[in-house]
Amino acid sequence: MVHLSDGEAWKHFNSMHPHFSAESRNVRLGLCTYGFNLFGSFVASYSCWPVILTVYNLTPRMCMRPEFMFLSMVILGPSSPGWNIDVCLHPLIDELTQLWSSGALTYDISRKHNYVMRAALMWTINDFPAYGMVSG
Repeated sequence: MVHLSDGEAWKHFNSMHPHFSAESRNVRLGLCTYGFNLFGSFVASYSCWPVILTVYNLTPRMCMRPEFMFLSMVILGPSSPGWNIDVCLHPLIDELTQLWSSGALTYDISRKHNYVMRAALMWTINDFPAYGMVSG
């Protein structure tokens, strides 16, 4: 497997949503989050949870480059957001739902015209504590 598009999940998604996969300019995203202690001390009771969207329909070399990873939010607090992480993620989920259902009018500079771009959240990448909270 060279790229995620070679994997079974990608192929299954294409077969389940042919209207989405027919447009090559539609965006496939991954949501990554991981909580860490901001000051590097285990005695400090403060946490930071960056939420990053990664674009996966780029070349393998470009997928993990910082300029193609979008910091969509940072959840700060005195402790881990725990089961309340859904409250923090709600605005992002609303935007992703809108991008899936109705899309966004986008200008394609290579073809010099507008089109409706849609986006799909393919998967999340987390450690196990964050996975439990995000999948909640």
